[in-house]
Amino acid sequence: MYAVACGPRVWLQHPNRDRWQKKVFENFFQGALQSKGAYRIVEKATGDTIGSTRFYDYNQSEDLLLIGYTFYGVEYWRKDFNDSVKKMMLDYAFRCVWKVHFHIGADNSPSQIAIERLGAKKIQQKQVSYFGEAPKLNYIYEITKQEWLRDL
Repeated sequence: MYAVACGPRVWLQHPNRDRWQKKVFENFFQGALQSKGAYRIVEKATGDTIGSTRFYDYNQSEDLLLIGYTFYGVEYWRKDFNDSVKKMMLDYAFRCVWKVHFHIGADNSPSQIAIERLGAKKIQQKQVSYFGEAPKLNYIYEITKQEWLRDL
């Protein structure tokens, strides 16, 4: 996984831009393992690891799940991998919950645009503390099961 994540460009749009550093990535990866919802994204044609994403912070009382911590190797940007993965994750999540949220860094306009294309709407902004990292300004995006099913 680190072989994909070790380039500084991978993290340029993310709230925590130093995750390319091995020690910082190790913390990020530890959070992935502890979440018990992390996935390695593999390009089917080659079997190559191209990135990672995860489900996290399930909230039963709000019927809510978060999707995020996503990254891809630079060579896989703009190739529809992210849209395909997010659609698959949303299809799965909406079997179990009514709402899905995404924390997206305030400076990460490519991810904001991508998630808006899938129908998510920005509902607020707040400081978010990622696993073992300092808080950063994020926008919170939401999509409901009803919205998702209507757009299919």
